[in-house]
Amino acid sequence: MSAPKIAFIGAGSTIFVKNILGDVFQRPALKAAHIALMDIDPVRLEESHIVVRKLMESTGATGNITCHTGQREALNGADFVVVAFQIGGYQPCTVTDFEICKRHGLEQTIADTLGPGGIMRALRTIPHLWRICEDMTELCPEATLLNYVNPMAMNTWAIYARYPHIKQIGLCHSVQGTAEELARDLDIDPADLRYRCAGINHMAFYLSLEKKTAQGDYTSVYPDLLEAYAQGRAPKASMHGNPRCPNIVRYEMFKKLGHFVTESSEHFAEYTPWFIKPGRQDLIDRYQIPLDEYPKRCVEQLDNWHKDLAAYQQAERIDISPSREYASAIMNAIWTGTPEVIYGNVRNDGLIDNLPEGCCVEVPCLVDANGIQPTHIGRLPAHLAALMQTNINVQTLVTQAVLNENKNDVYYAALLDPHTAAVLSIDEIYALTDDLIAAHGDWLPDWLHS
Repeated sequence: MSAPKIAFIGAGSTIFVKNILGDVFQRPALKAAHIALMDIDPVRLEESHIVVRKLMESTGATGNITCHTGQREALNGADFVVVAFQIGGYQPCTVTDFEICKRHGLEQTIADTLGPGGIMRALRTIPHLWRICEDMTELCPEATLLNYVNPMAMNTWAIYARYPHIKQIGLCHSVQGTAEELARDLDIDPADLRYRCAGINHMAFYLSLEKKTAQGDYTSVYPDLLEAYAQGRAPKASMHGNPRCPNIVRYEMFKKLGHFVTESSEHFAEYTPWFIKPGRQDLIDRYQIPLDEYPKRCVEQLDNWHKDLAAYQQAERIDISPSREYASAIMNAIWTGTPEVIYGNVRNDGLIDNLPEGCCVEVPCLVDANGIQPTHIGRLPAHLAALMQTNINVQTLVTQAVLNENKNDVYYAALLDPHTAAVLSIDEIYALTDDLIAAHGDWLPDWLHS
């Protein structure tokens, strides 16, 4: 069997490239893959080239690497396209999202999925994703697009709304990552867990979460988790292992909702109206909510990256541990026909009955030589679907705004954001949105400045 061509758009995200391709090179059918690295920053591109070359040497991979600052060269003839970039980067755009929102009295934690920060990130990102799809239509129309770019739901939705012929899936590690974390909280092997999970990206819930017993059958771990939390034995750590981000919010919501959510507490706190309020330091302290977490994380990651890069440049080989990411499993399943089950973000074509048709949902998917085949879930518990709908409202309006180049829908999206609406008045939300659009300038499409 011939080897695939894997194009990596946003290859300057070197740690992510290392994780994905470290997994790829350990799969026999993918060891000879042609890796096409693309980034607009030639320095970061060369850094990734060094790491990927040493990964290949360390794993015995036999394919070739090509480096490109032009997108079309990288995409030409690709079988798989991995997208992992941040338009506007930490500087200036993420800093802008945080500083201007704070100036208007709105505190954020991550600001990459929902809220004014997530809205602005979507408006910056979707046109670039569409340009990739346009080039794929011409240069690799049968390729599968693996999208890792946030805000995941809005980006994925916008792609299949404008380019429905593109084979694509939105990917995240929160489902499998949270399962591992909960296994750690219970001191059990993650391999002994089985679960069924569904919802929207960053707000999917484990509809069932079970552990294997000594007799070989399965029993729910939900009572064990509640007991461990009540006794102070859980949570042991956050999904990212960050001591600033204990999972208090998620466990408290689990007690109230009866189901555990997949995304971290720092994320979930800003998807809802209950946790971050002006003058309520008692809530911040009680739930240990890390305000301004994402900028802090970006600075730390940049510092750590410089140290890691120096080590990689000097090392003769790079040790590899399997990552949580689904990308290599999807590639291997499509390329070889060996079936895999993964969780992915796809169009809601009758998959979840009580969420809007056509929205972006996160569900289990079978992957094999026939491609990505999502699973029908049916109806979610009504209160969970209602909570998701508050986020889908924002996603709907942002996607509609970009498709129709309608600036009014951007304001409506901000008005309906649960956290923003709980903090600011109507006029304050309009003023905040105006300031964000003006500050982002050319990072945003021209129609937003008319």
